[in-house]
Amino acid sequence: MDGSTAAAAELEAAERVVMRWDSTASASYGGGGGGGGGDEQMLFDGGGDRVEAERFLRAVDDLRRLAPPSPATVGSPRRTSSASGGGGAASNAVQVAMARLEDEFRHVLTSRALDLEIEALADLTSLSMCSDRTNSADVAEEAAAAAADEDDSVSSSVGRRSSYRSLRSIREIDLLPADAISDLHAIASRMAAAGYGRECVQVYASVRKPAVDSALRRLGVEKLSIGDVQRLEWEVLEAKIRRWIRAARAAVRGVFASERRLCFLIFHDLPLSSSTITTATHDAPFAEAVKGAALQLFGFAEAISIGRRSPEKLFKIIDLHDAIADLLPDVSDIFAASKAGESIYVQAAEIRSRLADAVRGILSEFENAVLRDPSKTPVPGGTIHPLTRYVMNYSSLISDYKTTLSELIVSRPSACSRIAPEGNENAPSFPDLDLADPDSQLPLAAHLIWIIVVLEHNLESKASLYKDAALSHLFVMNNVHYIAHKIKDSPELRGLIGDEYLKQLTGKFRLAATRYQRTAWLKILNCLRDEGLHVSGGFSSGVSKSALRERFKSFNAAFEEAHRVQSAWYVPDTQLREELRISIAEKLLPAYRSFLGRFRHHIENGRHPELYIKYSVEDLETSVTDFFEGCPPSLHNRRRSHG
Repeated sequence: MDGSTAAAAELEAAERVVMRWDSTASASYGGGGGGGGGDEQMLFDGGGDRVEAERFLRAVDDLRRLAPPSPATVGSPRRTSSASGGGGAASNAVQVAMARLEDEFRHVLTSRALDLEIEALADLTSLSMCSDRTNSADVAEEAAAAAADEDDSVSSSVGRRSSYRSLRSIREIDLLPADAISDLHAIASRMAAAGYGRECVQVYASVRKPAVDSALRRLGVEKLSIGDVQRLEWEVLEAKIRRWIRAARAAVRGVFASERRLCFLIFHDLPLSSSTITTATHDAPFAEAVKGAALQLFGFAEAISIGRRSPEKLFKIIDLHDAIADLLPDVSDIFAASKAGESIYVQAAEIRSRLADAVRGILSEFENAVLRDPSKTPVPGGTIHPLTRYVMNYSSLISDYKTTLSELIVSRPSACSRIAPEGNENAPSFPDLDLADPDSQLPLAAHLIWIIVVLEHNLESKASLYKDAALSHLFVMNNVHYIAHKIKDSPELRGLIGDEYLKQLTGKFRLAATRYQRTAWLKILNCLRDEGLHVSGGFSSGVSKSALRERFKSFNAAFEEAHRVQSAWYVPDTQLREELRISIAEKLLPAYRSFLGRFRHHIENGRHPELYIKYSVEDLETSVTDFFEGCPPSLHNRRRSHG
């Protein structure tokens, strides 16, 4: 038997093996070992008997070797085989083989898939935001080793590590058993070699895409349009952002990473083409399987990034920005290495950039909102204004996000550019902003100081609403003291603002306290002076008793009014309240004691002394403890009898 005869015999034998598994024939025609119909037997059924599957693969190899397909016969195996009335037995056998392999490929992908443990993926959320990156030299070395291990055997891909490394932030989960992956690689390599790579990719995507979509649904990723997201109330959206961050980490580092590894093991180095890419790499099936899910996943973050900006959104948007920034290196490793998936990385990077812009815009909005907070009604008792609490709590949170904000806030505030009256000619003038040397201060620190300066400016206008000047000073003291102590109590905030500005604030609230005391107590203390009490000439005692009685009455009335009014004023800080009382007592009690000592006998020697000397020094000392409690007590209940 010569060579051509032997080759013909081999080709005929291969055709017989293939035709026994004709998927395109009817059930009655299928016959033999293949069988058609609803209960069609499969070659790659995951069972222990591999003999028939190996025989079929060898037959396909023989067909390709002995009767390579012409370009005219390459195409969808079902379409070509059904349309071709002739073309030769070998050509028909190739079509039958490809149709069978397509069915087998789909069957293995569907029937051998492992259940994805979403609970295990949820653990990815506990991983460090800043994972250690693998050395690029190690990646190159492993890729070279993987390439060196390549061969055409059926099991060449099983157990081999991908050149796509499993980074510390990545958790690659087995989506199919190793033997199933080996079968898929064997099938895909035959289809690609015969020019049916596109069909193989289509089957792969048709099976894996629903699996990826299902995994994201189980992670809690919702199908929401940009409009849906932007119509949600912010409180609802906050909870969704928290869930999205957890889901995104699991999706990228678990689902997408595992899908890419599976795709690599099946299609690595195979000549493929997809429906969208004429000349595709082994990443094309992966891109077609996950691209829709990835676009949906990042679409939520995109909707947030272009939504309406308002101060309450700042910190959740920073969380979202940080989460995407943390994921970007992994998104790059998973998607950007291929043309097919590069758009996913580009989208994620653009979203991060838009979120950064949103953060900067919101901070500017916050500064202007503090400036324009309307002054309508003074807070009762001169206590801390709600705006002061809100701004300082907000500023403390800003300092907690120092790491991110120091990267995003790169320009310093400017009084002329930030105070925009928006057509309001009555907008208040604003003091110049005196900031430290730019080389010694972060732009973020300059913005925090600016916010406090703006707050102080607003508080000054609110202080002017009080009709009582002393209460106005007390209000300023309370609020500036609160600002200073919030800075002292937060190491991060204090580190940004600095001790120099803190000293200025301390000086301001002490000055306000001094002004309060001068305004509130000067008139009362003047009642205890000698001026106007002495009578000139004659041989009398030199003291006008009527003037003295009027002076005692004036003091009593002034003190009672101060006690009534200032007991209702409120100093919420316990230490400051006590210091203020002590300061008042140190001025009032010695002056009253001295005045009483000098003039008491003039009153007690006259009629009804109790009408004029109503209080002892101890009574005044006790009464002062009622001041700044926010509720006026009865002064008469504190009086003692001194008859």
